[in-house]
Amino acid sequence: MSADSTTTAGTAGYSASEAVRRILTSTGDTWAVVGLSNNRARAAYGVAAVLQRFGKRIVPVHPKAETVHGERGYASLADVPFPVDVVDVFVNSDLAGGVADEAVAIGAKAVWFQLGVVDQDAFARVREAGLDMVMDRCPAIEIPRLG
Repeated sequence: MSADSTTTAGTAGYSASEAVRRILTSTGDTWAVVGLSNNRARAAYGVAAVLQRFGKRIVPVHPKAETVHGERGYASLADVPFPVDVVDVFVNSDLAGGVADEAVAIGAKAVWFQLGVVDQDAFARVREAGLDMVMDRCPAIEIPRLG
């Protein structure tokens, strides 16, 4: 299935430009980045740095609970002791649905699955819970496009 803005999943396209813009501009500035560690070779490391440059507070979520880009890490979303606006998911598609369910459980406002991360069932559950969601997109690519 194509990931362009005409693709539909549930009630909205999973990469709809409106959802991308809303999440990046008005959903909130605290982004939990699931899969973020100090491994500079991983995409999550660079994307988190871009998010910070654009004024987002990043919250590293990784089993190692490392401090990354000056922000304290947590082993799981449930361990984060403050509200999270967006959960940015850097795990493979087989694990992403569980992370999406955790995002709903902690009261996040939106879920963002990174490039290559697609789970139609998770998308339907998250949207049914009332959260915004996009899949197979990267905020580090999208945010500079906002102007």
